[in-house]
Amino acid sequence: MKKGLIQVYTGNGKGKTTAALGLALRAVGHEMKVLMVQFMKGNDRSGEVESAKRLSPYFTLVQAGRATFISKSHPDPEDLHLARKGFSIARNAIQNRQYDIVILDEINLAIDYGLLPLNDLLEIMDSKPETVELILTGRNVNEAILERADLVTEMVDIKHYYEKGVPAREGIEI
Repeated sequence: MKKGLIQVYTGNGKGKTTAALGLALRAVGHEMKVLMVQFMKGNDRSGEVESAKRLSPYFTLVQAGRATFISKSHPDPEDLHLARKGFSIARNAIQNRQYDIVILDEINLAIDYGLLPLNDLLEIMDSKPETVELILTGRNVNEAILERADLVTEMVDIKHYYEKGVPAREGIEI
């Protein structure tokens, strides 16, 4: 890639991770290498985990979280550890140009919850190699991230079937 940009998918609506995965699928079709680090997620039976196995070696998925809810006011030390470990993997991959595209899934929420320092992400955004495309997802995005981004898409929740009691469905949300 000649010029990698920074994309942000945010908002309260459904589709942020899905948009990033769609971009990853398109890139893999062109034999580009994609790394997705999922913060605050740890479901090893999710559809994206299974897909990553099939799309290897072009698509790599790292989960940097647990399959549980996180307390914003009192995050568990394990959640902090996993987020930092995932961020370190992402930082190294970006600095060493190991991937064409790096997706930091739910990074905005991880920062909002205090699992990662905002300045660490801003440093990556400011110093990323020109050839790396950086995708950031998650609600509650910080204004400083928006200012540095080349593209920002906000998912707006207009209507959702969760309101009718429809649970997360395998292959759709999981």
